[in-house]
Amino acid sequence: MRRSTPRGLDGLATALGLGLVLTLGLASPLLAAPSEREAQARLDALGEELKEVSAQLSTTREARDEASKALREVETALAETHRHLDALQVERRALNDEIADLEARRERLAGERREQLESLEVQLDAFYRLGLTPQLKLLLNQDDPARLDRLQHYLNRLARARHKRLDRIERLESELDDTRQALAERGERLETVTVRLNERSATLAEQSAERTALVAKLDERFASEQARLATLAQDRAHAERTLREVQKRLASMERPPPSTAIDETRGALPWPVQGTIASSFRDGEGVHLNGLVIRAAEGTPVKAVHPGRVVFADWMRGFGNLLIVDHGDRVMTLHAHLQRFSAGVGSAVSRGDALGAVGASGGQGQPGLYFEVRRNGQPIDPRGWIASRP
Repeated sequence: MRRSTPRGLDGLATALGLGLVLTLGLASPLLAAPSEREAQARLDALGEELKEVSAQLSTTREARDEASKALREVETALAETHRHLDALQVERRALNDEIADLEARRERLAGERREQLESLEVQLDAFYRLGLTPQLKLLLNQDDPARLDRLQHYLNRLARARHKRLDRIERLESELDDTRQALAERGERLETVTVRLNERSATLAEQSAERTALVAKLDERFASEQARLATLAQDRAHAERTLREVQKRLASMERPPPSTAIDETRGALPWPVQGTIASSFRDGEGVHLNGLVIRAAEGTPVKAVHPGRVVFADWMRGFGNLLIVDHGDRVMTLHAHLQRFSAGVGSAVSRGDALGAVGASGGQGQPGLYFEVRRNGQPIDPRGWIASRP
């Protein structure tokens, strides 16, 4: 079931248009922001240019492959489904926490109400023992005016305390009613979220089965190892053309991205995800040649290694769901085969922020993260930038 329209390379202009304009520093307090009209004009001009580039790239033989198009569609839909599932899970946890808090509040209010009623019962019993007209009895039975004043003062205090307790009980009743109503509303919302969660889970199962069939279909094309390697080489060449265009646009901007001093962190950057290294720089196949493949459980959060801005978040042949962060100083990091995106184009990210989750998009047989570092458009060994493992 395909429930989401993919953007792929056809969405390159939209994704990079917003990302690059934001990366120009329009949102940076260090640079003077142009007028809204000027900013929109620059966005439109850059968007049109990138549309033309994207159209040229999309006419290549690799991009016309129907099986790859189908894989792009289902993996893009899967990413969207995972995103919705995550949001629903977060909402359900929040609702459960709210319900637990409301239940505790209801118990506390009910206990306080019982205490107030018990105290009121004691006061009413004392008044009952004095009879219906205690003031008159005191006046007729007491000879000492001072003692009479003290007893009257006592009676007045009891009366005020009784009224206060009655008011407090009334407020508690109102708070209990509000709490009961809030609990009912949260319960109804929880039921709705649970239904939607089940529906999304069913959709996920259907899309996963469709993806499995598509990956098997893609694998059947290879009559030999040589044919498989040739296809991987085509994927890498296609990706390189697109990445060169990304870097070209970044390098030719009138206002380059602001520096994030990434040079000062060389050799000390954190790992984007913890896992097992499956292939290293210049050892991998296809699009994996220029970086690291880190095996990790599907759904594991992928984190930014350094501050920057997201300039690309889309599906690309060979890479699957690919997210690129520009760190300024002509350095960018690539994160591929993501299950879903946690940050969008134009988002400013800090070190440790979630970018997405480990997946197997791009037709991979097992989950993992492909991580690459590029400087001036050229891939460099990520191990020279990230910290050694403890």
